[in-house]
Amino acid sequence: MKILRLNHVIDTTGLSRSTVYKYISEGTFPKPISLGERSVGWLESEVMDWLLARIEERDLSSIR
Repeated sequence: MKILRLNHVIDTTGLSRSTVYKYISEGTFPKPISLGERSVGWLESEVMDWLLARIEERDLSSIR
């Protein structure tokens, strides 16, 4: 199990900081895990699952 910090999440997804937090508030992106008073991270597996779901949506929409 690996925890990703925000900069790595941004690099991995290509999303901006504000978009990551917008998607979290909409319930469409994995919620962060509190690592301390002013520190959060994301489970790498949840971020990767989110990315794979975006790819699957793309592939299914191109079939239709």
